[in-house]
Amino acid sequence: MSNTEKIALFRKLHQGPRILVLANASDAAAARIFEEAGFCALATSSAGVAFSLGYPDGQRIPPTEMLAVVARIVRAVSIPVSADVESGYGDALGTAKALADIGAVGMNLEDFPGENLQSLVDLRTQVGLIEKVRGASDLVINARTDVFLMGIGDPATRFERTVERARAYRSAGADCIFIPGVSDAETIGRLTKAIDAPINILGTAGTPPIGELERLGVARVSVGSGPMRAAMGLMQRIAKELLEDGTYSAMTEGAMSYMDANRLFMP
Repeated sequence: MSNTEKIALFRKLHQGPRILVLANASDAAAARIFEEAGFCALATSSAGVAFSLGYPDGQRIPPTEMLAVVARIVRAVSIPVSADVESGYGDALGTAKALADIGAVGMNLEDFPGENLQSLVDLRTQVGLIEKVRGASDLVINARTDVFLMGIGDPATRFERTVERARAYRSAGADCIFIPGVSDAETIGRLTKAIDAPINILGTAGTPPIGELERLGVARVSVGSGPMRAAMGLMQRIAKELLEDGTYSAMTEGAMSYMDANRLFMP
């Protein structure tokens, strides 16, 4: 399948009738595991990739290193891969071009500047950025707004501010609107009705099950850095058991065999 065909397929998957379920990979091994499990497309996790390479989240990773991991993931699988590139690392157009060259099919573009701030990128500025990326690229744009996730502004107005930004991003050319930080079914249902665009919800503790999200009108669910953090939690348990008990069960129970792991990457 050509990359143009992959982009068309990925865009179509946002139109239903079933919800698009994306696992987020932080390296090629996770990507191959998810592909073999049966996912029809994947996304990357910017936080997961940063952690795996020894960086904190929040646009601290050099973009060349992030893009190199995305390229390895794309090469490792045959299904469409969308990339989380945070706010674009100061050059969203250049990042979009690099993703297209790599063979990615989409990009997350968020409106939080990646620093410890209590404000989002100016709405007009973010709209202009999305318009420029849309005009220069056919990538599927998943425009993220962090009003809820970062707790920006008065809680009483967060719904309206989110809808305002979502509608503006859609008009600017975004294919999908990502609204992390929302987990109650009532609010999710209101958002899908108020925003005339496919909505991406983050699946995490407290998020309704995928079947319910589908009934609420959600088009896409992704899991962010969850798989990577789960793997890190397992590593913590392995370390604790090895040092404190001198045993190996956390490492061996449920582990993939060496042969199966090696087979994932055999031509």
